Amino acid sequence: MAENTEQTGEIIAGKNPVVEALRSGRDMNKVWIAEGIQKSGVSEIIQLAKEAGIIVQFVPKKKLDNLTDANHQGIVASVAAYRYAELDDLFELAASKQEDPLFIILDEIEDPHNLGSIMRTADAVGAHGIIIPKRRAVGLTAVVAKASTGAIEHIPVYRAGNLAQTVDELKERGVWIAGTDATKSTDYRHMDATLPLALIIGSEGKGMSRLLKDKCDFLYHLPMVGHVTSLNASVAASILLYEVLRVRRPL
Repeated sequence: MAENTEQTGEIIAGKNPVVEALRSGRDMNKVWIAEGIQKSGVSEIIQLAKEAGIIVQFVPKKKLDNLTDANHQGIVASVAAYRYAELDDLFELAASKQEDPLFIILDEIEDPHNLGSIMRTADAVGAHGIIIPKRRAVGLTAVVAKASTGAIEHIPVYRAGNLAQTVDELKERGVWIAGTDATKSTDYRHMDATLPLALIIGSEGKGMSRLLKDKCDFLYHLPMVGHVTSLNASVAASILLYEVLRVRRPL
């Protein structure tokens, strides 16, 4: 993956995020484990850290509480900065798998739990990357890492200076753009998911911007027959992504 100098140093907390960070070979400074924790529950972490030459230190739980406000489960690690991918990295990942690109574009998603959940689903369905804007959106943080349950270590994220220009570049490189819209759109079950595709997911409050909507090749809606009129961004993303998986990997 090409190096992008924009980064943030992080503390990650919880068993699964730390295990996934170790498995992925992420640069890590130290692992802290709460004294008195059952060794059987952390044996894999201890072994992985030992193999990587990473210091493991048993400390009072209070120290972990001081390191993070997250639910750490008695396990905290100090990791090197999360690196953002370049756009080419996303295309290269698709090419390495001999698959048509499947990207997710997040339009000003501000909730870190939504981003983490979307990353988790994106990894589960084999998507090739996520694109987020630099401004007015959550970036890669410890909260996002925790919510992703380790997916942050496996799904590349490109941070775009201008989403509209990035969409134009994607289209020039053969990627079709699909967005969601409650009106004047097609049922998502008619989506041609065999195409090289980028799915735009709008923000929690405002939805997709008019500028990006106008750049979409396709607009889809999720049919609703109950009383609610909208879905959480991560839920909508999951439904659309699994529709792509259903089409691309039929039974």
